[in-house]
Amino acid sequence: MSVIAVFNQKGGVGKTTTCLNLAAAWVRAGANPLLLDLDPQSHLSLASGVVASPGTGMAAFFQQQTPLLRLLEKTRSGWDLIPASADLSKIDALKGGDPKAAALLSRGMNAVVRERSPILIDCCPNLGVLTLNALLAADCVLIPVAADYLSLQGVYRLSSALEVLEKRLKRVYPRRIVVTRFNSRRRLAFEVDRQLRERYGENVCKTRIAENVALATSPSVGQDVFRYAPHSGGAADYAALAKELSDAGFLRVSRK
Repeated sequence: MSVIAVFNQKGGVGKTTTCLNLAAAWVRAGANPLLLDLDPQSHLSLASGVVASPGTGMAAFFQQQTPLLRLLEKTRSGWDLIPASADLSKIDALKGGDPKAAALLSRGMNAVVRERSPILIDCCPNLGVLTLNALLAADCVLIPVAADYLSLQGVYRLSSALEVLEKRLKRVYPRRIVVTRFNSRRRLAFEVDRQLRERYGENVCKTRIAENVALATSPSVGQDVFRYAPHSGGAADYAALAKELSDAGFLRVSRK
């Protein structure tokens, strides 16, 4: 069983793109992933071709305690998704004063849900109640980092925040950093990549996700990159990343 929180406090780093296309790569490999959209912007849901009505999806879980298994929606790309809606933006205000609120998702993942693997959680870009729920439910953390200076500074702060959380929870989160939006024509991209590898070593994935038109365009038509442009560089990069994470034992993939 592997529950992976895909998280970065900085927006625009390819977090949702990574969730979407890793799921697609694992479906192509015969796996049966489950995706949870915990971002009120609902970008993962929209990119998967799912539009959640108000009060449904993950909002129904947090507000009405609806069992997760009753909220699954099958996407046309072949994976199950529990979508997000704008109502998720209310959760911090509604649950922020409840000390037990951060463990709701962990408790809600009953044995049937946890049999699914991998489970990918697309986190919102802040460390509030929703993201804490994702981290407490997760086995490991995947951190997409765009190959630019501000993203590099952001991952330093994120690592520090995770270390504080680990001390409080008395647990260690296995993590991987994946470099995204890599432009081989920019010297800065190589410098960011070098600094990440010097500081975090083997926790940085060997696979880099290059800037690619297909990756940017495919969500606009509700498709992953493998359906939209199966022979593109973006498809090749995410296929390689999925294989790298599986081969490294960073996650276990159950087959259909």
